[in-house]
Amino acid sequence: MKRQELLVAALENGTVIDHIPSSKLFEVVNLLHLEEMRTSITVGYNLKSKKMGHKSIIKIAGKFFSDEEINQLAVVSPNVTLSVIRDYEVVEKKEVKLPEELRGIVKCANPQCITNNEPMKTYFHVVPGEHPALRCHYCNKEISLEHVKLV
Repeated sequence: MKRQELLVAALENGTVIDHIPSSKLFEVVNLLHLEEMRTSITVGYNLKSKKMGHKSIIKIAGKFFSDEEINQLAVVSPNVTLSVIRDYEVVEKKEVKLPEELRGIVKCANPQCITNNEPMKTYFHVVPGEHPALRCHYCNKEISLEHVKLV
């Protein structure tokens, strides 16, 4: 790697979220509550990318994400790459994908839905396709990913 390409310091332990569309970076920052973390966080915005043209990246020292947090990330920015770093080595690398079901993550857009009127968790099925959507298990209302509101 050429010296001018090394933009941020290596991470000893933590998580790298890569291939974030730059238009989604601040949604991801808010979703993961990064402003509340007390560890070192490096954010790269509008970086050159062979795969995407431009991308953003977040490196978070000492943070490892739960499956629930990864599912939330998939709703906001599917297809990002998540790398788990331990002792400066990538020990796990995966492309974040929408799961088949989402529970307690997304708010139903139907004001009449039982989840908006009773104290219960939302439950959605992912409708696959070129433009995936979510369908409420209780009222069958479909919501495109662009219009999703998190709980």
